[in-house]
Amino acid sequence: MSDTPLLPAGVGMSRLRVYPWETADHLHGGSPHMHLTCTECYVVLGGRGELHTLTADGLSRVPLAAGDAVWFTPGTIHRAVNIDGLQVQVIMQNDGLPEAGDAVLTFPPEHLADPEAYAAAASLGDGLPAERQERARARRDLAVSGFERLVADVTGGSGGALTEFYRSAAALVSGRLDTWEAAWRAKALAAAEATGAQIAALRRGDTGHLRQARVARIAAPDQDVLGMCGFLAVYPRGSAVEPRTADGS
Repeated sequence: MSDTPLLPAGVGMSRLRVYPWETADHLHGGSPHMHLTCTECYVVLGGRGELHTLTADGLSRVPLAAGDAVWFTPGTIHRAVNIDGLQVQVIMQNDGLPEAGDAVLTFPPEHLADPEAYAAAASLGDGLPAERQERARARRDLAVSGFERLVADVTGGSGGALTEFYRSAAALVSGRLDTWEAAWRAKALAAAEATGAQIAALRRGDTGHLRQARVARIAAPDQDVLGMCGFLAVYPRGSAVEPRTADGS
């Protein structure tokens, strides 16, 4: 068969081993950031930690333990905190959009001023793995410093800095919206429309789509991508294969 089926509902999926690196506020974990169009879900595979979130309603700390599931909508600034070997399965709405830049780190305002300034602060560059990890730590620390400023603003009752962060984030991604829409139409929207077409077919007594059933598999990918929150193992749909039968066919 020519096309690999989408993951359910056109979601994205990855495994995350949250960074164990200590921060200036004596916690351990990843870079605070937010998504602009994607709801994200953590299903905890093992270890312990917390999810720190910031919205207009204030700061929240959600405990994370094996078997827990927590999800959060666009605009939720979130920070994964590693207490003891925290590992999660990440399920991301709108496969393709996070990879196309649907996430903005909570850098201080001067780093959000324009796309070039932001890119310079966010880039890990080239070099040896140890060098890139050091830059990932520096990026994380910069995001934590901006996050602390936003927390102080919201808890102090102003909210002006949070509003300005939202505006800056929207301005940063404004040139990518056509790419995002194309990815959404090709995956998440296409998956939803396919369900509508299948319901309509069944109303007509047409079961043709059932004869197109297939199974796809992605072998466990290496967990070596330096993500915002930790070491990522990304499940790229393009690498999926159709399992063979027991006799090798």
